[in-house]
Amino acid sequence: MSPEMERFKQTLRNHAERKTNVTALWDDQQKLDYATLYAEVVYRQQRLRDERVKVVALALDNGIDAMLWDLAALFEGLTCVALPPFFSPAQRNHCLEQSQAERVIAAPELEEELQAAGYEKTGEFWCRHFGDSIRMPKGTAKLTFTSGTTGTPKGVCLSAESILRVARELDQASKPTDPRHHLALLPLAILLENIGCYAALYASATLSLPSQKALGMQGTSGADVQRLLGCLATRAPESLILVPQLLLMLVSAAEQKGFDPQHLRFAAVGGARVAEELLQRAESVGIPVFEGYGLSECASVVCLNRPHVHRPGSVGQPLPHVDIRLADDGEVLIKGATLLGYLGDAPHTDEWWPSGDLGEFDPQGFLYLKGRKKHQFVTSFGRNVNPEWVEAELTQRSHIAQAFVYGEAMPHNHALLWPHRPDCPDEQLAAAVAQANESLPDYAQVHHWTRLDQPFTHANGLLTANGRPRRDTIVERYRAQLTESAFS
Repeated sequence: MSPEMERFKQTLRNHAERKTNVTALWDDQQKLDYATLYAEVVYRQQRLRDERVKVVALALDNGIDAMLWDLAALFEGLTCVALPPFFSPAQRNHCLEQSQAERVIAAPELEEELQAAGYEKTGEFWCRHFGDSIRMPKGTAKLTFTSGTTGTPKGVCLSAESILRVARELDQASKPTDPRHHLALLPLAILLENIGCYAALYASATLSLPSQKALGMQGTSGADVQRLLGCLATRAPESLILVPQLLLMLVSAAEQKGFDPQHLRFAAVGGARVAEELLQRAESVGIPVFEGYGLSECASVVCLNRPHVHRPGSVGQPLPHVDIRLADDGEVLIKGATLLGYLGDAPHTDEWWPSGDLGEFDPQGFLYLKGRKKHQFVTSFGRNVNPEWVEAELTQRSHIAQAFVYGEAMPHNHALLWPHRPDCPDEQLAAAVAQANESLPDYAQVHHWTRLDQPFTHANGLLTANGRPRRDTIVERYRAQLTESAFS
């Protein structure tokens, strides 16, 4: 057992002995104290040991059951494959085939899908026999699939040492505000949320695990806002992990007095660029938001703003276990807690991981991201523009739900826009664009825009399964609109 694993398990054992009646887990149906949590994990470890397998997959909604099986697989030294609920059946099947998951613990609605994939139900487990070939590096504790820019998910192999070091650093980072109740808004299959839950358990906090249905979460890009706000009001969490669109929902609700953030002590936001104006709005309504940066290949978080060490607009300073330097072209290079390798590929042996992100440091060591290296386009005036930067400024305002910006070899940038409401008039979209332009330099401003007749979705092939735009596909489909005003 690795030192970080032993430390985490001993911490939970101490909580079980000293905080016997403190609520550890709370889902839709029940609450579990720390003593019961530890006993349940040990019991489930034995259940997994009896199966004599190496790889187990979890396809469960957020809840106590999902967390207990996750911890049992971790402490038993198995490889745990996390299957996000927003993956398509074909993507889930791909993950199971590639990982050779011999046991699956899944929600009842996946019964037909698993039968079609060759699994048979035995008790709590779906079982299938694979050959003896090992497709992942030794020591893989967590296999997290990231769909990237294609529909076929790519498996990132991570050690328990890396994952738990990040969890411990997140616990330390939030200590000054001492949040005692964390609520998981994102699916546990999302690595960032999974590690955030470990951090809450490190701190002996209460971990709320309402189902995605109870939260009103709909796939990767939608939410029943009233249900979400109702759940937050009922549970009053003190810490949350947010993506920018969820932060925007909470800020907008707070501005309209529909959400009271008084209980919140620490709200981490990441996953995509956050517009500085949105951070300012969050601060003005009392949401204690701390922007961070991470990637699956480095076990999630590598930089984070923290109480008293905070620069709005930056993604914070590197966490203590991480070293970061910039390549000659500005690419962010990371050392510390890097992946063991990709599933099916040779083990990763390089000391530094090339993130693919562009960035710069200020004199105090705060990192500022400038977008993806591969997405950068060059205007006909020779200026480099990262579209995610401009798109964040557009979408983190009142009227624009989705934006796509393009300007390769063009004198003016063009945006494709989809409004939050179908009845949103063009005048409001134009005003939102003008407002965003005020915070952008001239070469990054949007001079022309087109209102889309349908949103970008996974179903129409314009979003990846985890909600990122398929940029090449969008350019190809909308090339006429994007270039018709190029030289006007």
